[in-house]
Amino acid sequence: MQRTVFETPGIRDVLRFVSRFILGIMGWRVVGPLPDLRKYVIIAAYHTSNWDFFIGICAAFLLRIKTYWIGKDTLFRHPFDRFFRWLGGIPINRSSSQNMVESIIQVFERHENMIIALAPEGTRRKMPYWKSGFYHIAVGARIPIVLAFIDYPSKSCGIGKVFHPTGDMEADMKMIRAFYSRFMGKFSDLMTLPVLKPAKIRKCS
Repeated sequence: MQRTVFETPGIRDVLRFVSRFILGIMGWRVVGPLPDLRKYVIIAAYHTSNWDFFIGICAAFLLRIKTYWIGKDTLFRHPFDRFFRWLGGIPINRSSSQNMVESIIQVFERHENMIIALAPEGTRRKMPYWKSGFYHIAVGARIPIVLAFIDYPSKSCGIGKVFHPTGDMEADMKMIRAFYSRFMGKFSDLMTLPVLKPAKIRKCS
């Protein structure tokens, strides 16, 4: 994979120092450490504010995590292609959710070391359900899900639990929901709880 901002000497170290300074001023603490794993999907909740992305990026520098994120392929056009890739972006054809899931599974299969961050809520707006893509990717690629969090009441964020999906989505989502029940987003009325559409609750092969 391409070199990203998280591993660019000089810039990476400066941004790590800046991140530590800013989070310290804001009173936030970062909880870790990262799991000693070569591949996993990392999800973070709850996403209710633009501040979530900023705090999450700062936490990523402090945790020294080299992570990638998924973007629609139309974003990766000249002259922005190299820049978005440097930020960790991976272009994916998002014409359908199934196509996106299969594309990300193939990315994991092609690399020995890979961490991809996904937003299970998909938006800052209040939604009735989480998107199930992160779960299908983990099952299809046979990798764990790392549960990360941003908790505004305690001003803490970071890495929580490593979860190995069993394929029984209903049972697994109950455990994921139990983990996130202790945290709260910046705007509690916009929080989308870890629940999937009833049609999505089924056993996965």
